[in-house]
Amino acid sequence: MRREDFTLDVSDVEWVGTDGEPRRPTVTIDFDGSRTDLDDRLTGPDGEYLGADETDVTLRLRGDPDDPETTGVVAVTDRVTGALLLELDEDADDVLRFVRAARAYGEQSDATEGGYRVVIAVDGERVRTYEKSTFLVYSEDGDLLRGRSLIPGGVEL
Repeated sequence: MRREDFTLDVSDVEWVGTDGEPRRPTVTIDFDGSRTDLDDRLTGPDGEYLGADETDVTLRLRGDPDDPETTGVVAVTDRVTGALLLELDEDADDVLRFVRAARAYGEQSDATEGGYRVVIAVDGERVRTYEKSTFLVYSEDGDLLRGRSLIPGGVEL
């Protein structure tokens, strides 16, 4: 599974900065490959799909987060083992905009299921949906950028 085999699309972020109704932002990661290969990556040692609480979503920047030309690598990992489940290259500005929308959604709604939704699909067919409340952003040196990350109150890292 190569990074080029994945595409990322976001929705429900347009309302931020307007008087629009808050909506839970959604990121859809679509895989252009074998469903079996993706299922293998998303399955834990017990043979069941990993749950939302067993995965982490991150962005590792490849430059200055204030530079609109900076890119980054979006990754979904196994929270327990740290194993990489999937990764893809993306414009950092787009991902950071998504994180800001997820933060705003959490602040402006009574969201109890998480600040955003992750949909993982194969050729447009939904495989897994995760309700998430944490999205970690790292500098190109590997330092956690707390101010750019989505970290729920009360969570210690």
